[in-house]
Amino acid sequence: MRAALLWLLLTAVWPIGAGSAGTETFQLTLIHLNDHHSHLDPELDLRLSLPEPIGPVHVESGGMDRVAALVRALRARYPDSLVLHAGDALIGTPYDRLFQGEADAAAMRQICFNAFALGNHEFDRGEASLARFIERLNQDPARCRTAVLAANVQPLLATPLHPRPRTRLLQPETVLQVGTERIGIIGLLASDRTRRTSRLLPSTDFQDELSTAQQRISGLKSQGIDKIILLTHQGYQRDLELAARLDGVDAIVGGDSHTLLGEGLERLGLEAAGPYPTIAWDSSGQKVCIVQAWHYAKIVGELHISFDRAGQVLDCTGQPHLVVGERILRGGQDLSETEHRAALDLIASFSESALIQPDPAFKQALAPYRAQIEQLEQRIVAVAAQDLCRELVPGQGVSAICDRRATRPHGGDVQHLVAAAYLAEIPQADVAVLNAGGVRADLPAGPISLASVYRLLPFADTLVVLKLSGAELQSALEEAIAGIVEGQSGGGAYPYAVHLRWALDLSQPTGRRLSALELRDRKTGQWRPLRQQEWVRVVTNSFLARGGDGYMLFKRIANRGRAFESGIEVAQAWIDFLRRNPEPAPGMSGRPAGFSIRAGACADYSTQRLIDPRGRPLEADPQMPPRCRY
Repeated sequence: MRAALLWLLLTAVWPIGAGSAGTETFQLTLIHLNDHHSHLDPELDLRLSLPEPIGPVHVESGGMDRVAALVRALRARYPDSLVLHAGDALIGTPYDRLFQGEADAAAMRQICFNAFALGNHEFDRGEASLARFIERLNQDPARCRTAVLAANVQPLLATPLHPRPRTRLLQPETVLQVGTERIGIIGLLASDRTRRTSRLLPSTDFQDELSTAQQRISGLKSQGIDKIILLTHQGYQRDLELAARLDGVDAIVGGDSHTLLGEGLERLGLEAAGPYPTIAWDSSGQKVCIVQAWHYAKIVGELHISFDRAGQVLDCTGQPHLVVGERILRGGQDLSETEHRAALDLIASFSESALIQPDPAFKQALAPYRAQIEQLEQRIVAVAAQDLCRELVPGQGVSAICDRRATRPHGGDVQHLVAAAYLAEIPQADVAVLNAGGVRADLPAGPISLASVYRLLPFADTLVVLKLSGAELQSALEEAIAGIVEGQSGGGAYPYAVHLRWALDLSQPTGRRLSALELRDRKTGQWRPLRQQEWVRVVTNSFLARGGDGYMLFKRIANRGRAFESGIEVAQAWIDFLRRNPEPAPGMSGRPAGFSIRAGACADYSTQRLIDPRGRPLEADPQMPPRCRY
């Protein structure tokens, strides 16, 4: 009965789209997803602000089984439609860590995307691993064939992505028939970001996104194809910039920046970066529809584009569907039956929310993978004594459980604890440094399972010790921060450290942003200024030691032979840290007994003072209880 009610509520709010039959226009529907990052199961981490008397609650959201059901229903409702994925299907949860793309390929085959644009994280395990994923994705072409697109990526012949002269696993574009119309879809990947963050063969060539896109658009136009979609993985802002410089693109379906669009979602307490769809104009003054669907399978986008006879965009409309389930918590507790029913009715009243039952066939296909994940969920390694926030740049607001004001000015709690685990695992090191993006989840108060370890630290990176001078260490941090300020890298490059702290002024030029660098002596526990000429042993992860996220000086140091490969995986170091005897962790004070962890002292956090690019200090909000302890 509940399932039927939810289905009626959902279908009642979907707009009815005009078809192409009997009209002079053609309406194309694009159903799209991006950045699901191996999040195949629903998660109870979405905070919504519902109207009183319910108020703020945490709602179960996502789940590719629900996405599958929603996509199936949208396809049936809109026959003139395509289902697209804008990249970063892999890396992020135990599904990827255990099955290395096999489970995600199975999930994507069940949904059957018409086209999939590669994201930068598809390359994280190297091109041979990516090739296996693509082969699994298309292992049953009679049932489902997904075009894998990356127009500006050119693998060399006789490499995994181009094994034989007539066999390329990547296509620059695909042309799909929808009703009576041919639709051209071009895939684009952010070349600079992928070079910095992924394991690429030196022979793989990346071409400029703008020139590649225009060349491909012009080529499709010459074939008489006048309805052209870019499927990109480069971020919302870059999509806006690209649209203004191109001639002939009709829509951009994007990913990478995990951007939430849809101003109506703000009524639920979510913060949108812009309208859904966002309307832009190309270099000829023609309309371009731009969309993105947040992340982790929590949003499915529904975009309707109306074309005239000449193939020009007349209008674009649509909405994001927030994929939610029935479980709702307030203050960590289930609601009463009456409140639960009222909360579901409130959620269903918002056209942007999609209360929908999972697809049974999908659940059955993923059951063997899920059974192994459940075993990891049952293995508890520690307890979080409080909510521990994940953050990128302090105050940015990426945490799903903490207000952005709670991370000013010191940043995320989890990154500092993971850095402490680095240092505890390598006692010979003086300091630990990691990138904010190396930690991918919050730690809510409560049990920490082995599965949550792999959600938190999904990458198979190992610990590396580098020997740097104080001046080199400061330059390496300045280099990484410059990439963030200048837009060459995302906030995931932001440095977190243990036994090293600083003040940071992002309004200053490169080389002058860091000040008051202090080193904590491991023997005395006292802080002192970092000396430019002293040698410092830095334990970091192998991703940064390879120059990832713009830490190119780390790579140069490693290439000069000043590096020690420990072979210890970062996730194992974290497990060891959680299980180690409950003495205060190095650099982080106050760890209580019972294998539980909590945030450390504020004085131990690496960012002590932060001034934003406009020269404004990010100070702790007196209305927010501090995460760390003063």
